[in-house]
Amino acid sequence: MRRWTPRSAAASSAVGPIAIAAIEQGLPEARRIARDELAARFLPGPVRLLVRACAWRPLREWFVAASERSAPGVWGGILCRKRYADDKVAAALAAGAGQLVVLGAGLDTRACRLAVPAGAAAFEVDLPANVTAKRRVVERVYGRVPERLRLVPADLRAGGPGPALEAAGFRTGEPAVVLMEGVTPYLGEEGVRNVFAFLAGLAPGSRLLFTYLRRDFLDGTRSYGMGKRLRRRFVTRHGVWHFGLDPAEADALLAGHGWRGCEQVGEAEYRERYLRPAGRTMRVMPIELFAEAEKPRPGHAPAR
Repeated sequence: MRRWTPRSAAASSAVGPIAIAAIEQGLPEARRIARDELAARFLPGPVRLLVRACAWRPLREWFVAASERSAPGVWGGILCRKRYADDKVAAALAAGAGQLVVLGAGLDTRACRLAVPAGAAAFEVDLPANVTAKRRVVERVYGRVPERLRLVPADLRAGGPGPALEAAGFRTGEPAVVLMEGVTPYLGEEGVRNVFAFLAGLAPGSRLLFTYLRRDFLDGTRSYGMGKRLRRRFVTRHGVWHFGLDPAEADALLAGHGWRGCEQVGEAEYRERYLRPAGRTMRVMPIELFAEAEKPRPGHAPAR
């Protein structure tokens, strides 16, 4: 079996979040934040072994504590954002969205967990090398790529995904739910412009979900209690996080491309919606927000 072999710094982030979701499945169901029965199956063999080992509580707690020392709040933030995206994607599909687009998909499992079982068409967009690797993963798990799933190679930094998506069967004139989780920091200004130019042409009734990092953390104005190690690793040393916003800029970006913001959520909302009901007290990174928006239908106020 070939391993997942990402070819870029952005792609190298694909394994970590899915591994966190997979390790979470070792907790009792009532205490889980994210629920993803496919996460472990989508991981490379050595990481699957680690996930199994983390079913032993002392090792799992040691592993989470080590993550906290390196990147405070990132473990909890990833779990909460995954739960939020799952809830919103599932709601959009239940409301009649017939297409799911996951931009910068990596090892994301939502197309197979949520869209295909709901009868929707699913499109996963990523760099060509990552699409090739993802195809091997899906074929290993299912024997073949599910009929309603399209794996679409495209470099979001070099141009919008529209032509590649349409060639794969995406119907621009019909509502879709579009997800970008943990993607915008890696794209840079030009890549984000490319994506939003494509998003501007989507049909009324479409939904958009995307995460972004706070601009004042990236530029070093505020640390948000995260310490220096995380910023040094991703911003100053390796230079893989290039793009951030503040909440007002996110609203303006959406409005400038014909979208109406529904909500922006982060640490406080995650704690109230997910952590407290599950009896969890873990830290959540305050530097990332999740924005939800809709493409208004003519003559209709946006749902909130």
